[in-house]
Amino acid sequence: MSFPVLICDDSALARKQMARSLPATLNAEITFAVHGLDALEQLEKQSFKIMFLDLTMPELDGFGTLEEIKKRNIDVNVVVVSGDIQPKAKERVMALGAKAFLQKPIDQQALKQVLSELVLPAERNRAAYVPATPVLSPALRRRDIYMEVANVSIGRAADALARHFDVFVHLPLPNVNIFEVSELHMALRDLSNNDQVSGVCQGFSGEGIAGEALVLLSDSSVSDLKKLMKIPADSEELEELELLMDVSNILVGSFLQGLGQQVEVRFFQSSPVLLGQHISIDSVINSTGGTFKKTMTFEVSYKIDGTSIRCDLLFMFVDESLPLLDNKLSYLMEDA
Repeated sequence: MSFPVLICDDSALARKQMARSLPATLNAEITFAVHGLDALEQLEKQSFKIMFLDLTMPELDGFGTLEEIKKRNIDVNVVVVSGDIQPKAKERVMALGAKAFLQKPIDQQALKQVLSELVLPAERNRAAYVPATPVLSPALRRRDIYMEVANVSIGRAADALARHFDVFVHLPLPNVNIFEVSELHMALRDLSNNDQVSGVCQGFSGEGIAGEALVLLSDSSVSDLKKLMKIPADSEELEELELLMDVSNILVGSFLQGLGQQVEVRFFQSSPVLLGQHISIDSVINSTGGTFKKTMTFEVSYKIDGTSIRCDLLFMFVDESLPLLDNKLSYLMEDA
């Protein structure tokens, strides 16, 4: 007998990794879904013993999918597998009926423990078994790999921010692009929405992989962040600057730690440098102009629940770093 499993994740790499992580003794018959709406359609068609569910997805995210499963009384054991590891995210998915939470990248021992709790002894094929119908693994592109690596890293940064300020951070999908410098400037203008911003820049490097991180906070975000931290609105510029530097260090440091764990590189970051407070995005662009001719960027906009706080984080890798990153991530590019 085969064991029907549904794997729902927008990342082709994550789907392939999850499928490969399942033990052969499970004799899993795997179906893939690329977002929550796709998963719900699959769940209406057939029954599954276990569903592995990502949180950060287009169309319908993991939280919305769990809500719909509960509303429709669909009987399936849901295991959330996500890079969004902030405490309030875990609490929320468990309250919505998830049976377990696994952190990306998948830890084999943690997965084994979850399966031992959710799979009945009679459903395990300990002896020889007849393989289920082979599943067609999703084809991988280079960008798929970088998207998933970025997704795990921004999850680490969101977790650090959430724990520091005791908030829930909404975590959207990251954008991964290779830009000419003129295209980078256009992307920065799109981020700002013509707001006045405060910007901080931090350089980073490790084993030849180098670049700059840019943290942007709109003026409205800075004032709301002060309220969150119970700092008087009319406080001195120095206190505001310390808050901005604090946010930058938290986000950049935790992102680099998450990235470093995946590429097995220890990154070092420079002290944050103030690009300006309450300035136009063009002033920020002028401060970063000339640094790059071409760059690969990881970009994400964090939003804090219950506030209008939005923090844009942009990592810019010099183009000379790309072959080194490719080499470090070659273990993920097998069969890509």
